[in-house]
Amino acid sequence: MKEVKIGNLTVGGGKGLFLLAGPCVIEDPERTLMIGRRTKEICDRLGIPYIFKASFDKANRSSYSSFRGPGLEEGLKILAHIKKELQVPVVSDIHSVEQIEPAAEVLDVLQIPAFLCRQTDLVYGAAKTGKCVNVKKGQFMAPKDMINVLKKMEEAGNENLMLTERGASFGYNNLVVDMRSFPIMRDFGYPVIFDATHSVQLPGGAGTKSSGQREFVPFLSRAAVGAGVDGLFMEVHDNPEEALSDGPNMVRLDDLEVILRDLKAIDTIVKG
Repeated sequence: MKEVKIGNLTVGGGKGLFLLAGPCVIEDPERTLMIGRRTKEICDRLGIPYIFKASFDKANRSSYSSFRGPGLEEGLKILAHIKKELQVPVVSDIHSVEQIEPAAEVLDVLQIPAFLCRQTDLVYGAAKTGKCVNVKKGQFMAPKDMINVLKKMEEAGNENLMLTERGASFGYNNLVVDMRSFPIMRDFGYPVIFDATHSVQLPGGAGTKSSGQREFVPFLSRAAVGAGVDGLFMEVHDNPEEALSDGPNMVRLDDLEVILRDLKAIDTIVKG
């Protein structure tokens, strides 16, 4: 298992769990920073390496009128400020080739959304920056087929790569997580992450927006950690009911420490 460099962190290589977490989308700078600060404090107490996550643009929304975030320029300024204030690496989604260069100036991890994981120019261009690239497995992709995505990025001379499982779609507003996908993708030699909150999303389940079942996050996370996953991705919020995106599947900040404490204990057993 390869080790991956993310800012000042080294993760993977069979080490303990690491966490990518934060609100789904940047809502306002103060609240976004507060969520990151509280999450970092929890991770520091538990000894879990932490990467801050928030999207500057949610390009894939059910409705044209849905909140998307501050956009590339303003969003990167906010992420740069959070990175400096908290002294943690940051990750956000990129959606087009034009976003790669400016995003790479700020982000420590360039994240490829699941629906874009087969876009050759995007994944190759992201890898060409030399930054760590995290690709979410498409809901329409078999785990074994993600080897082709990795090979595209290796062609760019980058082995600072990670894959994320976020469930498979069978339609009818539901996702299913196949636990076999973790050992299948880990056999490629790169760290594999479980997206615990998007996996309980019900895409389009609320008509003009997605719904979700956050109550199942702890159960699926325990199963994934038991299957040997390397890292976790969780969207968290101090008040999900007020969240402007993905509220129904985000973890409540007040619940995060208890969940992570259990997951770290399971990880310690699994990895010996």
